[in-house]
Amino acid sequence: MIHRTASSWQRNDKKDHRISLKEINTPSLTWQQHLQQAVTEPTELLSLLSIPHEHLAAAIQASQLFPLKVPKTFLDRIEKGNLNDPLLKQILPIGAESLVVDGFSKDPVEEQKDQPAGMIQKYHGRILLMVNGHCAINCRYCFRRHYPYADNRLNREQWQAAFEQIASDDSISEVIYSGGDPLASSDKQLHWITDHLAQIPHIKRLRIHTRLPVVIPHRITDETLEWMSSTRLSTVVVLHINHANELNDTFLRKQLHKMRLAGITLLNQAVLLKGVNDTIEDLTALSESLFDAGIIPYYLHTLDPVDGAAHFDVEITKAKALHQQMVARLPGYLVPKLVKEEANQPSKTSL
Repeated sequence: MIHRTASSWQRNDKKDHRISLKEINTPSLTWQQHLQQAVTEPTELLSLLSIPHEHLAAAIQASQLFPLKVPKTFLDRIEKGNLNDPLLKQILPIGAESLVVDGFSKDPVEEQKDQPAGMIQKYHGRILLMVNGHCAINCRYCFRRHYPYADNRLNREQWQAAFEQIASDDSISEVIYSGGDPLASSDKQLHWITDHLAQIPHIKRLRIHTRLPVVIPHRITDETLEWMSSTRLSTVVVLHINHANELNDTFLRKQLHKMRLAGITLLNQAVLLKGVNDTIEDLTALSESLFDAGIIPYYLHTLDPVDGAAHFDVEITKAKALHQQMVARLPGYLVPKLVKEEANQPSKTSL
């Protein structure tokens, strides 16, 4: 593994240049540099992917509602010039995001009500920590695209209070790292949090919900594997992969293999998205590709009705029909649970 020194990082910063798609797998680049070089301007996105200029105005308008952000490590898996590419549809801002649709809201699962800063407790035995409010990629259907992350940043004193609250409730056996993306935090910070949680006797499992290793595989470092596997806690990483093409990266598969060798359980949760993965062929290929990469299909979520994402919605009747076709085509361990997240319910609703 090649590490960049502080001085070499500074020299690279001063060059002020863009990384081309051909350079994205250069081992000398850190995950932080890949993240720093993520595409945030619609003009650059359309240019890199050979998308006609006529789509620029809508992309600019939509990115003002919810910023564009996508690493070039993810762009490299998108077919240039193909507006129907399933990965492109997940990240391209379009005019439909500005539509007001009945039943869609800014807080579709009511996470922003009566919760301590940085913590969400919806289900028995589990508590979710908002470790970081940043993501490596802004998925256009994100149910937290309107979440007030600025109000949920914890300082050291607040983290200590969170640890004390968790320690005081022995019904909690699992802590979930979420965000944003928790792996947008440094390994040093994540190691510090994990060590504190491991000292609480009734905590048995650590679950990490992340998309970062998928979009920037370089994020899985030796330091990452160390804090994930060095405590007594059983660590589960729940990835977010919606289409088999997201796994078309040799380096990503190597990184996933490292995680499995470290004793980390890998699961996947996908969202059923219109025009992205709403065919039996797409869903079957996704489950097969996940298992080939050592990942167990865990959940297939229906879309959370968040403002700006109505164009991704798949009707429940179609969702159920697709799931039944998966049951007929695949062995049971390759069929994810079809679920819907509903506010104020004791668990996810199985469909």
